[in-house]
Amino acid sequence: MNDPSQHKLVKQLQARDAHAFEQLIETHQTRIYNLIYRMIGNREESEDLLQEVFITVFKKIDSFRGDSSLTTWIYKIATNHCINRKKYLTRRKHYAKSSYSDLSEKEQAESRNAMMENLPRPDEMAEGKQMELLIQKAIISLEDEYKIVLILRDVQNLSYDEIEQILNVPAGTVKSRLHRARMALKEKLIPYLR
Repeated sequence: MNDPSQHKLVKQLQARDAHAFEQLIETHQTRIYNLIYRMIGNREESEDLLQEVFITVFKKIDSFRGDSSLTTWIYKIATNHCINRKKYLTRRKHYAKSSYSDLSEKEQAESRNAMMENLPRPDEMAEGKQMELLIQKAIISLEDEYKIVLILRDVQNLSYDEIEQILNVPAGTVKSRLHRARMALKEKLIPYLR
C-alpha cells in the first residue's frame, strides 16, 4: 500500500471512524452497485447485496493487508458476494430478472451533462435504450466466469492487473475469458444488429 492517502483512510477505517466509512461508501457505492446489478439483474437483491458488501468491509477491514488497492479489495468482496448470492438464488430457484431501467437511469444521470450538448432525437434515444436493454439481457445470460470479467473490464474499466487481483486468476486467464465473453456477447447480439 504505497498511497499515503489510502494508508490514512485504512487506518481510520480500522479505528472504526464513522466519517471514514461514510466517505468510503459515498466514494464506492455507485460503482459497486452497478457491478452487483449487472451480475445479479435484480434491483432489490442488488440493494441488499450492496449493504452486505459494506458490512463485510466494515467487519473485515482489519484483515486488509494492502497487497492491492482498497478499491480492488472492495471489488473482490463484492464479486465474491455476487457469486455466492447467485449460487444461493439458483439453488432456491428464486432467481428473477428485473428490468434494467433503474441502472440505466442512474448511468444516464451521471453522464447527463456530457450529453446535453448533442442531444439525439427522441427516436434515436428510444433505439439506444432498447439496445442498452438488449445488451444488459445478453450480459446477464453469460456464464458467471465470463460475465464478471466483461463487467469488470468493459463496464467498470478496471485494468487487467486489478481484475487478476479481484478474481485471483492469471493474466492469460483474464484475457482468455474476456475474449470468450466478448465473442459470446457478439453472438447473442448479432440478430439485433443490422
